Amino acid sequence: MKIITIIGARPQIIKAAAISRAILNNHQNQIDEVIVHTGQHYDENMSKVFFEELGIPKPNYNLNVGSGSHGKQTAKMLEGIEEVVLAEQPNAVLVYGDTNSTVAGGLAAAKLHVPLVHIEAGLRSFNKAMPEEINRIACDHMSTLLFSPTKQGIENLKNEGFDLNNGAPYTIDNPKVYHCGDIMYDNSLHFSTISDEKSNLVNKLDLKGKFILSTIHRNNNTDEPVRLNSIFSALLDISNQDEIYVVLPLHPRTKKMMDLHLSDDIKSKVEQSNWLKIIPPVSFLDVIALEKSCEMIITDSGGVQKEAFFFKKPSLVLRSETEWVEIVENGSAIICDADYDRIVSAYKHLKNHNDLEFPELFGDGKSAEFICQEILTHIG
Repeated sequence: MKIITIIGARPQIIKAAAISRAILNNHQNQIDEVIVHTGQHYDENMSKVFFEELGIPKPNYNLNVGSGSHGKQTAKMLEGIEEVVLAEQPNAVLVYGDTNSTVAGGLAAAKLHVPLVHIEAGLRSFNKAMPEEINRIACDHMSTLLFSPTKQGIENLKNEGFDLNNGAPYTIDNPKVYHCGDIMYDNSLHFSTISDEKSNLVNKLDLKGKFILSTIHRNNNTDEPVRLNSIFSALLDISNQDEIYVVLPLHPRTKKMMDLHLSDDIKSKVEQSNWLKIIPPVSFLDVIALEKSCEMIITDSGGVQKEAFFFKKPSLVLRSETEWVEIVENGSAIICDADYDRIVSAYKHLKNHNDLEFPELFGDGKSAEFICQEILTHIG
């Protein structure tokens, strides 16, 4: 069987590691994986290094699309992916998550009548102002096999009209929905040990005491001056008042927008702060090391929210909603949006709670193998 895997953004490259690893370990003679990298993330540190350190096979194709408006970027991807699908004639196209690479891969597969497999199906923010929400909804409704990491994702699909009791054979008109657990939990378990062996970042940064990890990259936070200033005001005050380091690996977009949008006062405080450690983008193994060693995580990343939960860390969500409602309902994460008062209040609340529990909500760490078996069983 031949499958085409579409990746483009950094989180997808990481997610793809789990499936590629399952194929390598258990299905080398059954599945031929052709990897197409759209080039949506094209920064050297944000993309190439991930293939090398995570042991993912090098892409068979790189479309080198780069940045651009949503329409232009998606159109270039669609054109390139269509050419690859026509050339390779795969049994299925596999996509991850909710990016423009995902929806372009879905459209190309559906138009060419190739079964689409969507990993992370069913996730919803219920905010259609987010491009990601449009992408994930469209992709789900073009898919033949839908793999949801959570029970809430299954419920969301049911509410959109998916029949959970469909029988084989499965098609775009008769899709199969699975609750499979989260492949990122697979990855976190696998790479945690490797991170312990290979990452020296915590020592390098001299983070011997307590520290907070923060990541900021979503464009509604970076591109809106009021929101960006509010977030940095909160990070500065939390770190200064508690004399606790906030480590911020800086996404390229965030760095650019900080220069454009931070007020002179906030920019000056950031530059002079003894407690705010701004560092370049780091590898996935270094991210895991920081997540495992920190006291708390403040992020607008969906993936980092989950990883906080995987490593039993409380988190503050710098968005107005989250797809991972389970961790909020569990009490280990608090939605703060980009609101200064809510961020500071939530930080104070969580730092005083040592009784948080982290039940196994995201599977048993074997989701990738389950997905491969189901693809082999139900894709002709």
